[in-house]
Amino acid sequence: MNATRGLRLLVLTELFLPTKGGTAVWFDEVYRRLGGRGIHILTAQVPGAAAYDARHPNCIHRLRLAPVPWLRPESLPRYLRPFLHGLGVMLRHRVEAVHAGRVLPEGLVGLWLARLLERPLLVYAHGEEITGWRAPRRRRAMRRVYRAADAVIANSAFTRGLLLELGVSPGRVHLLHPGVALERFTPEGPVSGMPGCERLHEGWPLVVSVGRLNPRKGFDRGIEAVARLRHAGLDVDYVIIGIGEDEARLRALVAAHGVSDRVHLLGHVPMEDLPAWLRRADVFLMPNRDIGGDTEGFGMVFIEAAACGTPAIAGRAGGTGDAVLDGETGLRVDGEDPDAVARALAALLRDPARRAALAARALERARREFSWDSVAARTRRIHASLVGGRRSRPASR
Repeated sequence: MNATRGLRLLVLTELFLPTKGGTAVWFDEVYRRLGGRGIHILTAQVPGAAAYDARHPNCIHRLRLAPVPWLRPESLPRYLRPFLHGLGVMLRHRVEAVHAGRVLPEGLVGLWLARLLERPLLVYAHGEEITGWRAPRRRRAMRRVYRAADAVIANSAFTRGLLLELGVSPGRVHLLHPGVALERFTPEGPVSGMPGCERLHEGWPLVVSVGRLNPRKGFDRGIEAVARLRHAGLDVDYVIIGIGEDEARLRALVAAHGVSDRVHLLGHVPMEDLPAWLRRADVFLMPNRDIGGDTEGFGMVFIEAAACGTPAIAGRAGGTGDAVLDGETGLRVDGEDPDAVARALAALLRDPARRAALAARALERARREFSWDSVAARTRRIHASLVGGRRSRPASR
């Protein structure tokens, strides 16, 4: 930590703990490791933030970023407030670089600040924003920011490929996967006593899904697969953890397939209970798919399951191939096809030896490659290359 004590950064991210989600966890875990009060996080005001920020080693600045209906454009606060506040922070604290959590709005704000004060800019790319944003003005702004940034962190090889297609210089793209809290997500620990355990059947294998209830996650295909397994004579408990806009449709699907005795939607689960669910599971399932460009850029939860010693089944869409190595740490299937999901589940649940081998390799890889300490160390090296070796470049097109 001594080498990073003097780091002076401005980090722009609307997503930061206690906001839920993998991206919020990523930035919290990395920047607390990179330094202390010299790292300034500009983020959104959310419930519970004051208590959380009081214990944080970084300097957290909370801004109200909600759209204002009478403004044109109504999203102006998401750009103007971070710009003005960020400018003040950079001038007062001699910030040496700007890191932006996403390309828009944070990356565009970061680009204005970085160019105004002649500081290097690093932008994170997650994948789904590149495939999902269709509006021409937004895509032009996205392309401009990515190409103008001094460095772009891509969370998967899939995302890196998308950036290269946008014309980003290969030398500025850094492949860096998110990590996992290895001290929390472990094979050792409790596997019972969590709310919801009383719904499980003794002796039945357990399949667990975790994530926002969004169609791209493929939880509907998981429900359909469980119904197929029942008809094939394989009894399975299927626990789905998460909240989101797809909940009503998923509950209707459970009822329609008559599997309410074996599919359990638990909603929000406390963070401290999540490792227990993942280590209790025989298989982790998220058969993601691409829906209108909305896709999975990586899938941090696959690595969390791996760190708990649980093999995963993922869809083939997006960047999940970096998180789940097909045939080595889990399986990848066509997330559009419930029959393919059912076959993959049956193959693992009926073959304990194969399941154990996949689990062992998944755990070893998680411990070897995905600690937050190693992610922070790589981020530090990327940052150091920007600050120490920034070179003149032609203006972006």
